[in-house]
This record gives sequence, C-alpha cells and structure tokens, in this order.
Amino acid sequence: MRIFSHLYQLVLKWAAHPRAPRYLAALSFAESSFFPIPPDVMLAPMVLAQRHRAWSLATLTTVWSVLGGVAGYLIGMFLFNVVAQPLIHFYEAEAAFEAARAQFQAHGVWIVFLAGFTPIPYKLFTISAGLASMSLLPFVAASLVGRGARFFLVAGLIYAGGERFEKQLHRYADTIGWAVLALSAVVVVWIYV
Repeated sequence: MRIFSHLYQLVLKWAAHPRAPRYLAALSFAESSFFPIPPDVMLAPMVLAQRHRAWSLATLTTVWSVLGGVAGYLIGMFLFNVVAQPLIHFYEAEAAFEAARAQFQAHGVWIVFLAGFTPIPYKLFTISAGLASMSLLPFVAASLVGRGARFFLVAGLIYAGGERFEKQLHRYADTIGWAVLALSAVVVVWIYV
C-alpha cells in the first residue's frame, strides 16, 4: 500500500502554500502548550519545498514554539486545575506528567532544555515549569536554546540533503511510514501492557 507516499506528496504541496508559514507558526505555538503533533512534521517538508527559507522557517518555528511554551507555563502556573488537568487526563498522560514533574523538580532548567530538544512531549514540561513556579527568564532561555537546537538541526539536515534527500525520502516514504507506525504500536503496547 502506497498510503504514505501519497500523504508525503500532499504535505509537500501544502508546504509550498503561501499561508504555510502561518500554519507552521500556529502549529509550533499549539504543540508547546496543548496540541500533540510536533511542528517538525510541517517544518521538514516546508524546508524541502523552500530551501532558500530554511533558516527563517527554523527561526519562525523556534520563536512560536517558545511563545507556546510560555502559554503552557502560564497554564501550569495559573490554570492547572481548569485547563491542564483535563488535557492531561484527555491524553491519558497522568503517569508521564508525574514523571516529568519529578524530573523537573530534581533538575530544573536542564530538563526544560532537554525536553525542548528531544521528541518528548514538550507541553508536559512547560506546564510543569509553571506549576513548579520556575523563574520565567531561565525557562525562556532554556526553551530558546533547546527548541532552537532541535528545529535548526531539522532544517539544517533537510537543507544539506536537498534534492537527494527528497528523492530518497519520496522513494522510501511508505517503508518509513509503516516502520514508524509499527514502532509506535510496539511502544504503545509496551507502555500499556
């Protein structure tokens, strides 16, 4: 089945749309505070479609992700019971949130930096930072460095790979898609069984 290669072509088409940067900014903001889909899935095809804008797209993603992180921080600080608790319950992330909170209290700013760089759901850490009343300035600084490193790395890899990378990605899109789907299923089974 060639589902993922068709989706890949569709995403590349969307990535070249004139309003795509606005959508990327909105996705970056939302992902850092409440939305589950990371902005990398939009950033990568946008860089492929517009290589000359790689660094400005990485900057846009970083800035809006950090702004979304500040929104998550404010949710944790002022609206935890009203907003964050239902979101955590909706995503069935209670255990992940408690683990993130414990790590956050033990390691502070380093956890924010690492969470910003890794594929761990960043929103759990932004909300935890606000809930733990971490100082805002170190939170923003760690977020800028961690998120920036991640998004500039993605943009840089896609930029450097260029057309060769795009051809290989198109060629193996279905294999990669099914492999990621299978790996996700294994992780879900491992976590919940």
